[in-house]
Amino acid sequence: MPPCVGHGYNHRMALSKQEVLKVGTLSRIRLSEAEVEKFATQLSSILGYVDKLRELQTDNVEPLAHALALHNVLREDQPSPGLTPEQALAGAPESAGDFFKVPRVLDEGAGA
Repeated sequence: MPPCVGHGYNHRMALSKQEVLKVGTLSRIRLSEAEVEKFATQLSSILGYVDKLRELQTDNVEPLAHALALHNVLREDQPSPGLTPEQALAGAPESAGDFFKVPRVLDEGAGA
């Protein structure tokens, strides 16, 4: 397949429409035909950038989570009264007894 060129980065393969649709399905996002085309180009460009980064020599570079040293400023936990179920559910669109009611996410028989 010809290289995918976008934003100055070359990626060996462009993502197919089927791959973009699968990502959309896994993300539970419906995509229009125009969005599939747009995201195929954008995601291919991102993968091209990752390929470009793979060219860098990183053998002697220490792995890190952040570019700058971070220090958490934490306070001691202080017990305090919580909300009553009525207060917690006051802004909920739907509730069932003392619980938030949310739409089903998994299909029947899909298992978690």
